[in-house]
Amino acid sequence: MTATDQRFREFKMPDVGEGLTEAEILKWYVQPGDTVTDGQVVCEVETAKAAVELPIPFDGVVHELNFGEGVTVDVGTVIISVDTDPGAGPAEAPAQAQQAAAPPVAEAAADEAEPQGRQAVLVGYGAAPSSTKRRARKPQAGVPAQSEPVTAGLQAELNGRAAPAPVAPAPAPAAPQAPAVPAGRPLAKPPVRKLAKDLGIDLTAVIPTGPEGIITREDVHAAAAPAPAPSAATPSAAEAPAPDTAAIVGTVDVAARERRVPVKGVRKATAQAMVASAFTAPHVTEFITVDVTRTMKLVQELKQDPDMAGLRVNPLLLVAKAFLVAIKRHPEVNASWDEANQEIVHKDYVNLGIAAATPRGLIVPNIKDAGVKTLPQLAEELGELVATAREGKTSPAAMAGGTVTITNVGVFGVDTGTPILNPGESAILAFGAVKLQPWVHKGKVKARQVTTLALSFDHRLIDGELGSKLLADIAAVLEHPKRLITWG
Repeated sequence: MTATDQRFREFKMPDVGEGLTEAEILKWYVQPGDTVTDGQVVCEVETAKAAVELPIPFDGVVHELNFGEGVTVDVGTVIISVDTDPGAGPAEAPAQAQQAAAPPVAEAAADEAEPQGRQAVLVGYGAAPSSTKRRARKPQAGVPAQSEPVTAGLQAELNGRAAPAPVAPAPAPAAPQAPAVPAGRPLAKPPVRKLAKDLGIDLTAVIPTGPEGIITREDVHAAAAPAPAPSAATPSAAEAPAPDTAAIVGTVDVAARERRVPVKGVRKATAQAMVASAFTAPHVTEFITVDVTRTMKLVQELKQDPDMAGLRVNPLLLVAKAFLVAIKRHPEVNASWDEANQEIVHKDYVNLGIAAATPRGLIVPNIKDAGVKTLPQLAEELGELVATAREGKTSPAAMAGGTVTITNVGVFGVDTGTPILNPGESAILAFGAVKLQPWVHKGKVKARQVTTLALSFDHRLIDGELGSKLLADIAAVLEHPKRLITWG
């Protein structure tokens, strides 16, 4: 290890979850030149499970940020380098950073090469001097001299004489032109190449605006943006053909109204998990409609109870408690299927997942050992879980190890649904909207508060009888909440 290697330390993207392979850099809290200390948070990243802040494990001055915000980076990739001995004076950056910043040798040589006549080159490469001579055109009066095509100038130089200075035809009105795309392998730093790959952009088609023809992040974003509609004022009115309105609407206009968003982060993880679950576990969904008038009255009473002061009390809390009571009466429901070992794993604990909609997508954190918690304890943890999820601060550990889940679709005014199991779990309960409906109560039709529950379960673990009993018990508790005491 050289002195430079000891001085510059590199911090790699860690695996902040269980077997995660990549993470997106959401925000940098430091910039090159900033002083950092051991344990200081330098950036926030989003994994497939949650947003996580990353602390750096050493002191120093930030030398380079290898990736910009919004870039997805593989676990184990260097994301930041730190100069741990800035007082020692200037020093060369690590070899990896130098390689990322400098263009390839072949590209640099190609840029600097100048034709100096016939040289010893590879077999079959290079142009031989020609004996053909061309007469220079006479300049026209009043027209400034301009260069002849490059081929003629090069030919004259190879023949050992000065290149002629012929006159081109009268110049047309100048029009702005975009910088030319450099030939050969396009110049771009690794983060820019990664961004182009993520967006599906071919770097050879990108117009560079950086120094010495380097492609920047802005160039890639510009190439990914929808092309503007072509101007109709190019030809004259007499020469311009009649516009094909149908073609414009069917191509340019439609393309301009479409957006493509890379699938990553929470959305990517959710999609993979749902596909794996839907096509692995045989789902069965059962429904039941229940009068929850008494439960809704209990919610209002609990809000006034001193023991529940400061806690969030809502119908979801009592639905969760009813679910836990029903599982206690049917513990064989709380299991998972081990396909590799061909075993059913029965669990003596219940980690109750709560599906939460967040700005980054759907996540399912769970309350550990929810089955042994009192109602006040359950209310406290449920409130913290929801608040943390909305802030985007849920940790990967909080989403691991769930056994059953509740999804509250009623908050969106939806009656119910057919929820898909979280991988590794045995059941998921959908809680629909509570609505005032006509209901037969004690032999008379009355307005009662009614909801519909839907229970999806893994038919490898739970047969129809067991699933029906579990759902019926949940409904029975919600219809007569005093069973929370007699059955709990």
